Amino acid sequence: MNDRTGTPKDSHHARLRRAHRQRKGGGARAEHASNAPLPEGIVRLYGLHTVRAALDNPARTIHRMSITRNAARRLELDDLSALPFPAELVEPRAIDALTGPEAVHQGVMVEAQALSPRPLSALGDAALVLVLDQVTDPHNVGAIMRSAVAFGVEALITTARHSPAESGVLAKAASGALEHIELITVRNLADALEELHALDFATVGLDSEGAHRLEDAVAQIAGRRLALVLGAEGKGLRQKTRQTVRALARLDMPGAIRSLNVSNATAIALYIARSHAEAAARPPSREAANPAIGVDQKY
Repeated sequence: MNDRTGTPKDSHHARLRRAHRQRKGGGARAEHASNAPLPEGIVRLYGLHTVRAALDNPARTIHRMSITRNAARRLELDDLSALPFPAELVEPRAIDALTGPEAVHQGVMVEAQALSPRPLSALGDAALVLVLDQVTDPHNVGAIMRSAVAFGVEALITTARHSPAESGVLAKAASGALEHIELITVRNLADALEELHALDFATVGLDSEGAHRLEDAVAQIAGRRLALVLGAEGKGLRQKTRQTVRALARLDMPGAIRSLNVSNATAIALYIARSHAEAAARPPSREAANPAIGVDQKY
């Protein structure tokens, strides 16, 4: 659901009016406020879905909230004084001054402690994980998180460098998913992939030049733990990553456009992976044949 259309305030014309008001006199003050550095480890999260998920996450520490009367009603926050942190009723322009005029905050913003990334040892018995190889755009990473949670991915693995830090932009793109997925940070991706192999994960890198269709690759490893590895748009997987994963697979696209945004490709890949996992879990029918699929990779 696209929550940008949730209130009249978020319309195109409303955003233009806000920008016009700032150009007439409030712009410098708002720009200063939105660019003011926050204390280390504190992030501003905004948007109805984002804040609702943060409020419901026991692992999230919230320090304060700014909220409009309309947003409080939509979030069913009837008594702000009952919240375990300070919450202030404000006009939308007060939140604009903190988030910047382009942020679609929908009338609510919280300042919260950033979530702490977990080590690889926190994977536990996860069966399906995503690995990102230097995907740096926070909009893409947020959208990937949203798809990952929708398809039941238990963890998202990124590198400590060349990955976006938690931010309002990333959290808004994730639409609440940031609070529902285990975030794991590693220093060296190739070493982490080898650790996944030791944990009996089959690692499959998504690559437009992959020798096998993704459907065939995941069918070959039915019943195994799976780590899907995706690279940044343009450059794709790094050479070391390509050499380390157990297989390279492609999404077949018969149309004139042969590539997708990385977040869209992730959603399709997860649908394929989840569909094959569910099919493998079902007892085969009496008529079903089970030929071996010759994916000549080092599983």
